Amino acid sequence: MKLPDSIINVLAEADQRLAHRPKLQKLFKNCFPNTLETTIKLLDDGTTFVITGDIPAMWLRDSTEQVRHYIPYAKEDAELQRIISGVIRRQMFYINIDPYTNAFNETASGKHYNAGDQSDMTAWMWERKYELDSLCFPTQLAYMYWQETGKSDIFDDACYQALNSIVNVIKTEQRHEEKSPYRFVRPGFKETETLQNDGLGLPVNYTGMSWSGFRPSDDACLFGYNIPSNMFAVVILGYIRDIADQVYGDKELAARAEKLRQEIDFGIRAYGIVNHPVFGKIYAYETDGYGNYCLMDDAGTPGLLSIPYFGYAPVDDPIYQNTRRFALSHENPFYFEGKFAKGIGSPHTPAGHVWHMALSMQALTADNNEEIKELIDMLVNTDADTGFMHEGFHKDDPSVFSREWFAWSNSLFAMLICEAMDREIV
Repeated sequence: MKLPDSIINVLAEADQRLAHRPKLQKLFKNCFPNTLETTIKLLDDGTTFVITGDIPAMWLRDSTEQVRHYIPYAKEDAELQRIISGVIRRQMFYINIDPYTNAFNETASGKHYNAGDQSDMTAWMWERKYELDSLCFPTQLAYMYWQETGKSDIFDDACYQALNSIVNVIKTEQRHEEKSPYRFVRPGFKETETLQNDGLGLPVNYTGMSWSGFRPSDDACLFGYNIPSNMFAVVILGYIRDIADQVYGDKELAARAEKLRQEIDFGIRAYGIVNHPVFGKIYAYETDGYGNYCLMDDAGTPGLLSIPYFGYAPVDDPIYQNTRRFALSHENPFYFEGKFAKGIGSPHTPAGHVWHMALSMQALTADNNEEIKELIDMLVNTDADTGFMHEGFHKDDPSVFSREWFAWSNSLFAMLICEAMDREIV
């Protein structure tokens, strides 16, 4: 598609500012417009369909992150407004089809990642893994777009219905075993692809937090309360409160969202903090409310490293700083160091693989310029001369990598470079 004028202007300015670093210049030129050039389809109904890259489906999470870095340029660009508002409208349309689905087809084509999934699948659903963060990302995109552009036309009846559904589902999943209709079984696949206990997941205790079947990596949760996702829910429930009050004039929805926000936040503080023998008080990655914890971090967002990025706590928050040190150490089982890179990977990819997204996120949440510069150099030197970012790559050999076409990773890198240019770090 033809690039909007504001995006062309950013590319032209970056071309000059990065001229002294030809490889970084090329990477930015490729990555910044990648979503628009390769993954966007404007539909006749005014919505925008967005594939993830090498998978022909639209993830609620990924589609948000693929366009988020364009929001600062949308205020005066009607073409870009059409694209981003169309993404939001499409996301709300999908949530109204089913709020438990993470990825959808463009049409009711009946295409599925795995046709054998047992989870009330319909023809719209590419995959029906319930991930709490999938309800958070579209809400954040709508809120950020509204705040940046001042345009509230996205808050139509369909959006109102979706926001109510989001609150209802998050509330229901506070008591998952008692009230949830959701089940997911993927027969014959490894345990990270299915839920135990006949699709219900392992037992959880009431904590105030909300249950999630799967992580942002699309891997199954070990314990049902994913702490970063619940933190994100706290953030977006505040957004729903404000939208309900200021746009829709619905005091009842605003009150429900605020009450739920407070309950989840209390649960995080009561059940989500662990005294680590090395790092002191840190946030766990998951818990079940019965005293069991998963201490790790994953490269996907929301994660523990990305807490300031999605808005739960500032960079200088003491528990976040302790957690950050934990996540960037070998105490985190998915932190790897090698000849070319050191950073966070994921159980979703093989051991020893660092994710470009994790390096970009580490830089976006860093509080000193030297760390940011080091991470940008690491990103530039590990693209395997493809001119793009990837998913995971081997710490000792960047030519061994997954997902050659992964638009989210390109977008996050582009956001980092935009911020670094604004701060005159590059």
